[in-house]
Amino acid sequence: MMKTSLTRKSFLAAGIAALVASGASALHAAAKTIKVGFAQTGAESAWRTANSESMKSEAAKRGIDLKFSDAQGKQENQIRAVRSFITQGVDVIVIAPIVETGWDPVLREAKRAKIPVILTDRTIQTADESLFTCFIGSDFYEEGRMAADWLAKHANGKGNIVELQGTPGSAPANERRKAFGDAIKKYPGLKIIDSQSGNFERSRGKEVMEAFLKKHPKTINVVYAHNDDMALGAAQAIEEAGLKPGKDITIVSIDAIGEAIKAVAAGRINCTVECSPLFGPKVYDTVARILAGQKVEKKMFNKDELFDITNAAKALPTRKY
Repeated sequence: MMKTSLTRKSFLAAGIAALVASGASALHAAAKTIKVGFAQTGAESAWRTANSESMKSEAAKRGIDLKFSDAQGKQENQIRAVRSFITQGVDVIVIAPIVETGWDPVLREAKRAKIPVILTDRTIQTADESLFTCFIGSDFYEEGRMAADWLAKHANGKGNIVELQGTPGSAPANERRKAFGDAIKKYPGLKIIDSQSGNFERSRGKEVMEAFLKKHPKTINVVYAHNDDMALGAAQAIEEAGLKPGKDITIVSIDAIGEAIKAVAAGRINCTVECSPLFGPKVYDTVARILAGQKVEKKMFNKDELFDITNAAKALPTRKY
């Protein structure tokens, strides 16, 4: 009887030990799920929609728990989201900063919580670059330079330009404007006669272009748009004014979304410089390297190319956005 009782106790102890071990293993497995918080700017353009989809689909593919926040174009919403990510104890925070300034306080909070921060698409202005681990995106200055150089060559260095700027204070708007302005200084015949923000939105791009056409009748030769959505809006305004976009007024843009490349192939837009939104794979590869304790480059740029009538149609079948 004593022997039987001991045997049962032994089996019971062994069973409890197995359950404990099994539970610990399950907890350990659950702890392996990577949690990433992504503070997105909003959904202001087709480019941004493709950017969000790339982040979401790639996270699902890799089994990453993505906490996604749409800031609806407001920095205060992004800052609130970052603080929420810190509270939730995510492993890495990813931010596409709406504007360049005002980030230091919340980034210090992330640093105190020992949560690495990756900036994507847009850079920030800070005196302390240790507040973020790295930046992944495109070289906005190079994009603006490429657009200006193409224009100078194809307009014989002459033309009155109106500029559709992106969101005021944002890195792409600042850099694309500066680069384009710097580049056309070499061509005295190219002059920016007006410049206004369309906030990277198609509807606003159309509205601003309508105002430009009324303010500068018969004097506009070129539109330089900081993104394709504004360029497409401008093209619509030009058509509604009884003119032909791409012929009567040259349109130079940046982003190279599929719809814009179709417009280039059709001669409605003359040139668009690529700025790929498909960041998901590179971001999560970088997240994995950071969490593995590996050193990553401070700045990682995507390679962008330019599309005009010579290569747009050929590129269309392979576009993913």
